[in-house]
Amino acid sequence: MSNGGSDTVTVLDLVNLRQDGTLQVGSQPSGMAVNPKLDEVYVVNTRSGSVSVIDTKTNQVAATISVRKQPYFIDVDSDGRRAYVANSGSNSVSVIDLDTRREIGAVGAGEQPGLARISADGRSLIVSNRGSGSVSIYEVQTEAAKPKGVLGLPGILGGKHDSGPKPSLPKLRATFAGCPGATDIAILPYSPSTKAFIACSGGHQVMAVALAQPADSWAVKQNPSLGIDHMLALLDVGRTPVQLAMKPDGGQVFSANFDSDSISSIDTDSDEVTRTDTIADGPVRGVVSDDGGTLWVANFNADSINLWSIDDSQPASSGVRTGRAPDALAFSQDRHLLLAANSRSGDVSVIRTQDKNGLPELFTLLPAGAQPNDIVVKAMPGK
Repeated sequence: MSNGGSDTVTVLDLVNLRQDGTLQVGSQPSGMAVNPKLDEVYVVNTRSGSVSVIDTKTNQVAATISVRKQPYFIDVDSDGRRAYVANSGSNSVSVIDLDTRREIGAVGAGEQPGLARISADGRSLIVSNRGSGSVSIYEVQTEAAKPKGVLGLPGILGGKHDSGPKPSLPKLRATFAGCPGATDIAILPYSPSTKAFIACSGGHQVMAVALAQPADSWAVKQNPSLGIDHMLALLDVGRTPVQLAMKPDGGQVFSANFDSDSISSIDTDSDEVTRTDTIADGPVRGVVSDDGGTLWVANFNADSINLWSIDDSQPASSGVRTGRAPDALAFSQDRHLLLAANSRSGDVSVIRTQDKNGLPELFTLLPAGAQPNDIVVKAMPGK
């Protein structure tokens, strides 16, 4: 868990439910990401302009990677080899080689990019530009290995010793304006990824965008228009949509509307808002259960977590009290626990998703640093 006010990362042991260490990182740590292939977690240090690499086996900072000015968010591809960091202070996105732990380049973005999220198929990088109220979409592709030098030997007359595909920097495919305060991004989990939804937090809408499909795909051969990125709709939700939570099957997206105290449900097939319901004071984050039946919502101004039955479109319980100003949410690996980072009380609420009566309950509070603002879970073998 990143603690923006104390320049630390708190490590929690979810087996024994205790704090397992505190790591000093860069200044003002913010977004975090887990490597799906390596025993590593990454935290962006906004004020330091860097990314800290945490070895989850040793609970130590293994490396620090310099990026650009005021990074905020990091995302890792499904192969665990590349990370993408939105740098809000330099209007760019850094591309990081996680094998060599270095920035291999950066691409320009709109003004004050907040998030850069890679699609499940690894083809599309979507960037939300908060300052310019726009969305940038990039093509992520690999190029064939460079040929060996003359005589077939690496390093002879300019030859290289590279033997595998080398990713090039993402190339801008499309830009869409009209999304004031563009912030959170949700991408359909299918392969190929076909749609993205972007919260326009400066207003009351969510932008739906169709993602270009591969030029050689059967779909594009049948319908060439599918090979072009295009905006599908601007969907009216509540005021100040700040976060989007997607069902695991991609069938619905839920918008947390902070200033309307509501949650809007979006059908991702028809690109329509099916309903908007009042839930509590200041909903800021949501996560969906693995079975797609329950939405858990952190209410920043109400110091509580609410449960919403997705199928019944009504509260699933009376909710759970937390520490002050719950924000980031994460399930434990077995989904028996929900963790809520309480940004004003500097602790973490550990919530049992079901007690002996089948209801959620606050089990304990664990200490964190000042202003915890993101939390991720990394499963460790044998634990």
